[in-house]
Amino acid sequence: MTSGSVSGARSESPYSHGFVRVAGAVPVVALADPAANAAATIELMRAADRDGAGLVVFPELGLSGYSLDDLLQQDALLDAVLDALAEVVAASRGMASVTVVGAPLVFGDGLYNCAVVICSGQILGVVPKSFIPNYREFYEQRYFSAARDAPFDTVTLLRTQVPFGSDLLFAADDLPGFVLHVEICEDGWMPIPPSTRGALAGATVLANLSGSPVTVGKAEYRRSLCSSQSARTMSAYVYVAAGFGESTTDLAWDGDAMVCENGNLLTRSEPFAMDAQIITADVDLDRLRQERMRMISLRDQIGDHAEVLKAMRHITFHLGVPSVPGALAREVPRFPYVPAGAADRDIRCREVGHIQVQGLVGRLRATGIEKVVIGVSGGLDSTLALLVAVDAMDALGLPRTNVLAYTMPGFATGGATLRRAHELMDSLGVSGHEIDIRPSCEQMLADLGHPYAHGEKVYDVTFENVQAGERTSHLFRLANANAAIVLGTGDLSELALGWCTYGVGDQMSHYNVNGSVPKTLIQYLIRWMITSERHSPRTSVVLAEILDDVISPELVPADEDGQVQSTEATIGPYELHDFFLYHLTRYGFRPAKIAYLADQAWGSVDAGRWPDLIGESARHSYDRPTIEKWLEVFLRRFMSSQFKRSAMPNGPKIGSGGSLSPRGDWRSPSDASVRAWLDGLRR
Repeated sequence: MTSGSVSGARSESPYSHGFVRVAGAVPVVALADPAANAAATIELMRAADRDGAGLVVFPELGLSGYSLDDLLQQDALLDAVLDALAEVVAASRGMASVTVVGAPLVFGDGLYNCAVVICSGQILGVVPKSFIPNYREFYEQRYFSAARDAPFDTVTLLRTQVPFGSDLLFAADDLPGFVLHVEICEDGWMPIPPSTRGALAGATVLANLSGSPVTVGKAEYRRSLCSSQSARTMSAYVYVAAGFGESTTDLAWDGDAMVCENGNLLTRSEPFAMDAQIITADVDLDRLRQERMRMISLRDQIGDHAEVLKAMRHITFHLGVPSVPGALAREVPRFPYVPAGAADRDIRCREVGHIQVQGLVGRLRATGIEKVVIGVSGGLDSTLALLVAVDAMDALGLPRTNVLAYTMPGFATGGATLRRAHELMDSLGVSGHEIDIRPSCEQMLADLGHPYAHGEKVYDVTFENVQAGERTSHLFRLANANAAIVLGTGDLSELALGWCTYGVGDQMSHYNVNGSVPKTLIQYLIRWMITSERHSPRTSVVLAEILDDVISPELVPADEDGQVQSTEATIGPYELHDFFLYHLTRYGFRPAKIAYLADQAWGSVDAGRWPDLIGESARHSYDRPTIEKWLEVFLRRFMSSQFKRSAMPNGPKIGSGGSLSPRGDWRSPSDASVRAWLDGLRR
């Protein structure tokens, strides 16, 4: 396992890997003082620009203050707002970002609650609020006209004619995938927000300028609205509410700002801050594009509303993409299959167990079979499968002795491993047996004319697979003899890498409960079973020993120095391979981007940032050359091993990260070339 301290990704810009940095700015409001608000806005704009933000969003009516009541209809105030807006527009020159500010603006005979979209000294468009609240503490219909009331779709603002309406989409011509739609406060609370139409028409980033006052429980409700809207529309949602400085005559303000992406909260402001705040997050435009591309049903709804969506107006602008080398402004989990939060991990582990057990119970009931045969090696995978089998028998009300467990020592089985296998079987109360496969393997090797049969120490693939094949042959015949099914043990990581022998137990069985569970999650599942005391102290001791041991197939005898065969020394660390697997199959990312993300997650040592998920693996790093080395190994093995996955047995899908079942998540030809992926890694 190689570690390092120099991170190549730190010199790369997130923009070069399909990200856009967005910011939510919450200034301290100077109520009814547009000049002061303009100064505060410009200060935050410059700070966001220095940080490389491509978008910065301010609160509703931020240039005037939201809680002005009848002062909103005063000409002195409205004139001052125009002067303040001119200052903001002028200040935006030379900034590589889009700024969205809130202002009360008069057009024709109406006063409109507006969001003004600005870039590089130009007003790109004005978006009026569509839905005007007039209930409880809100009296906006006393002052404002709604978007639908406007008899025009362009307006003159600061002596320039600009588009006006809620049907505007702002698309960057130099940042593929960055398309912005804007709505205002109440709009986002509607059953069908304007941003839904914007997203269906192609917007990937949705901005909501809000003046929302805070009441008990409202902050969590806002989060629910924003995250669910981003999930439904497969977009990023930038929400910014008014903060300190608004009138406290009857209300209070918490300055809530957040960025959500496809249902996930990326960042959120500190509530009730009395100073100005900026939050930033890097939105993954590639991820959003991939999600939309895969959800073909989304195309159906777009087709259902084609005429309305075609009428949306697209405004193209040149962002002047900023160069912002450094760490991503978002969390990149080292273990994408394992939640970082303790409460979420507990829920995940329980769900995984329920899915595996229910899958096996369903298969046994459907076949009318009441027994399973399983090979127990004393390693991680067979341990988890054995625990699932025990829980399945408990759920069915059948004796645990209906689990026919066999440990089958071969030429390289260690004494400690064999002891653990027996201790595990005994402590769980299953029918535990031992079958020495060496005599039958020796016969097979002799039949093959293998050098080992003539006393030579030749430990080649044939030597290894004879042992694996003999074990599998015994298991299937034992299942025949006992009216049972063979329970598979091979996991998702092994199937991805092709680290399994075709037609034997880690690739073939009657039913495989581990088939879509990655190695890193298996490690944590067993660790969780220990800490949650789901099994007896005797079993937990064995589980801890299994976790601490090196991952090994134990098919080749230890070398002269006593070093046992190590899987990860041969094919690379599973923690990296699981990272690669997730981002390749879940999102279809380019290899160069996967390497960049891995560098962000693994490129530096930061023990305090990563909880103790998988033992000490959270406390080391990998340098960029090491990441790229193992990513190349992964790509080659993944593409060349499809023929093994095409013959996978049945097994339950576990997580949204997907499985490799040819009947479910992954359909691929067995003879595809890896060249495009390797070329993409080297670019």
